[in-house]
Amino acid sequence: MQAKAQAKYIRIAPRKVKLVIDLIRGKEVGEAISILRHTPKASSPVIEKVLNSAIANAEHNYEMDPNSLVVSEAYVNAGPIMKRFRPRAMGRASRINKRTSHITLVVTENKS
Repeated sequence: MQAKAQAKYIRIAPRKVKLVIDLIRGKEVGEAISILRHTPKASSPVIEKVLNSAIANAEHNYEMDPNSLVVSEAYVNAGPIMKRFRPRAMGRASRINKRTSHITLVVTENKS
């Protein structure tokens, strides 16, 4: 049995979110929350919110014990890119890509 939570169209680049996601993959839920609270990255509060949502989904929808949950899957996909332009020298313009992320967390019960 597994419970899942997603956050879509988050305005942080997937490359930056992936750094934090890699820290919590495979960890127990309590340990993952404490890691996120002490990680000084902009994506940490967003990922913590998604993790809390996954825990609530597991507890409410599947009657799992929140103390025995493990982050089994954690991944981030690229969302749509907002393209903006910035004026440059000699009448030119350069493109700025404002990237978005889709964050997915899956929690399962620990077997032991």
